[in-house]
Amino acid sequence: MTVPSPGVPNWIDLATADLADATRFYTAVFGWTAEVSGDDFGGYTTFQLNGLPVAGAGPLFGEAQPTAWSTYFAADDADVVAARVEAAGGKVLVAPFDVVDQGRMAAFLDPAGAPFSVWEAGIMRGAEIFNVPGALTWNELNTRDAEGAKAFYGVVFDWDYQDTHVSGLPYVMCELNRQPVAGMQLMVGSGWPDDLPPHWLIYFAVGDCDVAAEHAQRLGGRLVHPPTSITAGRYALLEDPQGGRFAILAGNR
Repeated sequence: MTVPSPGVPNWIDLATADLADATRFYTAVFGWTAEVSGDDFGGYTTFQLNGLPVAGAGPLFGEAQPTAWSTYFAADDADVVAARVEAAGGKVLVAPFDVVDQGRMAAFLDPAGAPFSVWEAGIMRGAEIFNVPGALTWNELNTRDAEGAKAFYGVVFDWDYQDTHVSGLPYVMCELNRQPVAGMQLMVGSGWPDDLPPHWLIYFAVGDCDVAAEHAQRLGGRLVHPPTSITAGRYALLEDPQGGRFAILAGNR
């Protein structure tokens, strides 16, 4: 695998209120193995699938932080991205910093308040397996301001956009060099609680959506949206036992 192009999702990780239980849950759901780092990384855990890094997890930084998955986008220069974020009306939550020799990261909010991060690869390149059961397969921005998001991420990552529909509902494909890299969905209608903030949602590939959703529930997860067939396949929305939200997708074959 080569390092993903700048502006393409290249890592995901979970900040969780109970790292031990999250490790139990996700390794059982997706067949991952867990590799716990040394004291230099505060117990950060790297999950592997077929011997390759697929995701990470670590403890919360403070009591006010919710359990949540984060989407990271590849960056050639995290400092340049930080400058673009501020110029486009976003906010730098965590200024770019070195993670020893692993790489360089930063965390941001877009103008609507959706958090996201970037990863500038060092010896750790990011995830090395995608689009197979148990691996990341899609990243989607859920926002109430699609036009504002288009303008912002266009400046930050040089994305272009294609307005389309998924199962009859408006959807935006985010593209880089004419290749889809992420999606964007407008949070309108009764299915979106007023108190649900804009966010990036991650999708894990599974072989059978219904079976995987049932398995996750038996392990203590909560079903937020039942398995549903859409244009891309069949998906469900779940929460882990600590409240971390994620989706699963069994793509059309």
